[in-house]
Amino acid sequence: MVCEFCGGQTIKKKVKKHHWLQGKLYIVENVKAEVCPDCGEHYFHAKVLDEIDRLLKTEHDVKNLINVEVVSL
Repeated sequence: MVCEFCGGQTIKKKVKKHHWLQGKLYIVENVKAEVCPDCGEHYFHAKVLDEIDRLLKTEHDVKNLINVEVVSL
């Protein structure tokens, strides 16, 4: 696909994605994406996002827990 931001040609990659669901933040690894090698923009197909939602709404293995700072500008 063509990047909407810079016009570059995207490539298929597996990436980490931060994902909010029901007020909780998750980091999901090995997510299929289209990534622009020129500007770094990531695109996710709706089917993949739905798959993430289904996974997180059910019992799932947790690889790691981290603390995240929230600040205001």
